[in-house]
Amino acid sequence: MLQKSALFRLHLIVFLWGFTAILGKLIHVNAQILVFYRMLFAAFFLFLFIRIIRRESLKVSRKLLIQLSVIGGFMAFHWLFFFYSIKVSNVSIALSCLSLSTLFAAILEPIIFKRKIDISEVIMGIVIVICMGMIFKTEFHYKEGIFFGILTALFGTIFSVFNGKIYGKTSSGNIIFYEIFAGFLILSVFYLVTGQITQLNEISYRDLSLILLLASVFTAFPMLESIKLMKYISPFTLILTINLEPVYGIILAFFIFGESEQMSPVFYIASLIMILAIVANGIIKARKTADTKKVEI
Repeated sequence: MLQKSALFRLHLIVFLWGFTAILGKLIHVNAQILVFYRMLFAAFFLFLFIRIIRRESLKVSRKLLIQLSVIGGFMAFHWLFFFYSIKVSNVSIALSCLSLSTLFAAILEPIIFKRKIDISEVIMGIVIVICMGMIFKTEFHYKEGIFFGILTALFGTIFSVFNGKIYGKTSSGNIIFYEIFAGFLILSVFYLVTGQITQLNEISYRDLSLILLLASVFTAFPMLESIKLMKYISPFTLILTINLEPVYGIILAFFIFGESEQMSPVFYIASLIMILAIVANGIIKARKTADTKKVEI
């Protein structure tokens, strides 16, 4: 019963993450303003939960704080490129490009963690590149959205890989809080230097309400909930289920926005192949891990 409850909560989280793209399109302000307030409010809600409600310490070493701040910068620009991709194209394009994260991880993880390149990851990467080439060819009018979608996947992968390096050095809640808060501060400095800081007050109450919803229900809550679920669900199950995020988002976008989200048949075929390739790679990895453990025993 506990396992079933955990799986339901996991799918709920992935559904919420998939819905962030829908909110990104519903919110009228530009990506810069959206991400600025999302990170500000999410950091506030996380602080409220960790420090006020759970009364946990937020103390970390100076070295770790610097590391978290750098990773938070990658997170900030990952979100910035993601919502910008949605603004200049649509939800389906932005979400389909997220599949490239697996390809970038196959390249970056062996470098960062100093391990051998996995052949299955290379094959999967080739499949994804071919599929993205098909999408780019048939949806060329969305070239700007695809470009920023690729940057989204790249920065998201860098953020995730480096997160893996610092996992366990402090609580997961502290990691998330400092990364989001640092991302907010970095964006603030960036906007101040570029003169975009004056745009931040150009927001309606409607958009502000939607961003509050995005920061709380669709950002802070699923991040904290995913940490709790790690006690009951294997990392393999978590990773495979998270791969459903583009599926949920693309289906929701089609039914909510209709014609503006209707893509060519090639797009849906290529997206499906990419998702299946990622799932297949996850299954292969799980089997290899299980075989390794048997040998060790």
